[in-house]
Amino acid sequence: MTAVLELRDLRTQFHTRDGVLTVVDGVSFTLQRGQVLGLVGESGSGKSVTGFSIMGLVDAPGEIAGGEVLFQGRDLTKLPPKELRALRGNRIAMIFQDPMATLNPVLRVDLQMVEAVRAHQKVSSAQARQQAADTLALMGISSPEERLRAYPHQLSGGMRQRVAIAIALLHKPDLIIADEPTTALDVTIQAQILSEMQKLVRESGTAMIWISHDLSVVAGLADTVAVMYAGRIVEHGRVDDVLDHPQHPYTQGLIGSLPSANQRGARLRQIPGMAPHLARLPQGCAFAPRCGRATAQCSQAMPALLNPRADAPLHAVRCIHPGAMP
Repeated sequence: MTAVLELRDLRTQFHTRDGVLTVVDGVSFTLQRGQVLGLVGESGSGKSVTGFSIMGLVDAPGEIAGGEVLFQGRDLTKLPPKELRALRGNRIAMIFQDPMATLNPVLRVDLQMVEAVRAHQKVSSAQARQQAADTLALMGISSPEERLRAYPHQLSGGMRQRVAIAIALLHKPDLIIADEPTTALDVTIQAQILSEMQKLVRESGTAMIWISHDLSVVAGLADTVAVMYAGRIVEHGRVDDVLDHPQHPYTQGLIGSLPSANQRGARLRQIPGMAPHLARLPQGCAFAPRCGRATAQCSQAMPALLNPRADAPLHAVRCIHPGAMP
C-alpha cells in the first residue's frame, strides 16, 4: 500500500550573510493513512521548516536543496506550481500556530470559507456555504451561521483557531500538517480541539503531522514521534517506545525538563548550554557540546540512525552512546 507521505533525505537550505544554513538536514520518515506523527524539538530545530517544505511554502532565500517529498507516490518537489496549488488546501492542508496567518482580517468568515470551497470544487455559493457551516459544526462551534457572518476580530482567539482548523478540514484532506496550532490557547480549548482532531483522524483516515514542543500533547495524540535537533531527526519510533524508553540524551533531556518529571519543590532539570547556530555546527554530533555522555568519538562524525533495542524494531536513534535514562 502506497504511503500517504514519504520523506526521503529532505534537505532545506537558506542562503544568508552568515553562509548557507541547512535548516532541514537529511530528514526521512513515512506516514500511513490514519497515522499521526508528532514532530518535536526546541525552537529552531527545523520542525516548522520541515512542514513548510512539504507544503512547498519555502520562499527565497530558502530552497529545497535535495531529497524527495512523496505524496501518494508523487514527488511534490518536482510538480509544476499549478499542480502543487491544486493539491495545497485540497488534498494537503496546513494549520498554522497563528490563525491570522490563515484568516484575512478584513473579510467575513463566510466569504473566506466559501471561496476556499469553490477554489477546488465546482459547487454553487449556497452549497459552499452549507459545507462551511457543516465543517464549523464539526469543530464543535455552536451557532455556525452566526460565526460565518462574523469578522475575525469579532471572534476570540480560540474561536479563530477553530475556524482556521475548519478551513483546513473543508475538503477532508488526505494529509494535515498542524504547526503548534494549540500553543496559544488555554488548556480547556486545547483539549477540545485535540479531541476533535483525534476524532477526525479516526473516522476519516486523514494522516497528520503534529508539530509541537509539548511532549504531553504528543504523548496523547501521536502514534509515532520524531525528535529533531539542529535540523536532523535524532530519535524516531512508536510514541510509547520513544517517550517511555528514550535512548538519545537530548530526548531524555526534553522529558526530564517537564515539571511532571521533577519532584515537587525541586529545581527543574534542564539541558545545559544553547542550541548551536546552524552556520557554525560542530563537527560530528551537533548535540555533543551539551551532552554529558559525549566522548571524543562523538565529535568526529555524525552517527547514522540505528536501532539499539531488539525489543523495539522501529525505534531508531542517532547516537554513538544510546542508553536508558540515568
